[in-house]
Amino acid sequence: MDSAEERLKGQEEIWVHMFAFVDSMALKCAVELGIPDIINSHGRSVTMSEIIDSLKTTTSSSSFPDADYLTRIMRLLVRNRVFASKFDQESNQVCYDLTPSSKWLLKDSEFNLSPFILAELEPLLLKPWQYMATCVKEGGFPFKKAHGYEIWDFALANPTFNRLFNNGMRCTAEIIINAVLVNYKDGFDGIGSLVDVGGGTGAMITEIVKANPHIRGINFDRPHVIAAAPVHPAIMHVGGDMFADIPKADAIIMKWIMHDWGDEDCVKILKNCYKAIPKTKNGKLIIVDCILQPNGDGPFDKTGLAFDLLMMAHASGGKERTEAEWKLLLNNAGFPRYNIIQIPSIPSIIEAFTE
Repeated sequence: MDSAEERLKGQEEIWVHMFAFVDSMALKCAVELGIPDIINSHGRSVTMSEIIDSLKTTTSSSSFPDADYLTRIMRLLVRNRVFASKFDQESNQVCYDLTPSSKWLLKDSEFNLSPFILAELEPLLLKPWQYMATCVKEGGFPFKKAHGYEIWDFALANPTFNRLFNNGMRCTAEIIINAVLVNYKDGFDGIGSLVDVGGGTGAMITEIVKANPHIRGINFDRPHVIAAAPVHPAIMHVGGDMFADIPKADAIIMKWIMHDWGDEDCVKILKNCYKAIPKTKNGKLIIVDCILQPNGDGPFDKTGLAFDLLMMAHASGGKERTEAEWKLLLNNAGFPRYNIIQIPSIPSIIEAFTE
């Protein structure tokens, strides 16, 4: 039988898990209000009065921002180390400052996770989570049960959602491609042409070509996605369907694409990749995706498990995979060997070779 101390610890943990969503909502609130940028604009720690004054200049409402509400929200975010606080004796007020966490939320920083936060915590993307238990019992996909469409068709029919979703994907692409370029820079040697399958608006392929001007870049995605892609002289935007055909090139790269799909669909995509890549020593597929470590203690291992459930909620059969699961998919698609390269990010790099 559990001791009284163990039962109390168990109760404590359940309360924490139950209200984990509060942390997310407080974080979203700070991003929506632009609190990190307000603090950063002063170049120093700021008082609540200064934050409120800044908010007054950005609101069109005749009412005043509620300092009590924001103070309570900031108290939780300070506890969560999103912001720092200290009591200033001179002003007799609490002053707030940025932390290494909130510096990832600045709109003018090189890497900014705010668009991803706003996308993932958008009510349209939160609704499918309410259908998880239903799908466990009955099957089906949470997003489709919530909205009547799969996420890609929903984005096609809803331009505002499509823009929000693309912005979220773009900001993660910028962070991940930086990790790829720093830790895999030799991996692009000998590649004359590179297709980014599911490349969105072209953020990743553009950065790769900038760093490797010898590469001719092809950004490949669904027509409605590339319609919003900016023009770049070294990038060709091609609309199409990766389940039907993929443009031929020396190599193919896919970032966070495979985890959107179930095993059967992934094999179809991988077989099309195999057809598009030359059967030479330089022909390869570069997959930038998560490799699950269910019992790992690395900095992103728990986040990987969270992403796995995110795929369940939003994608039609999508999931994150262990190395053994990746090996099976690649072998079933014709790739006889692969190599894993760890990078300081949620995903890793999987190089798959045609021979």
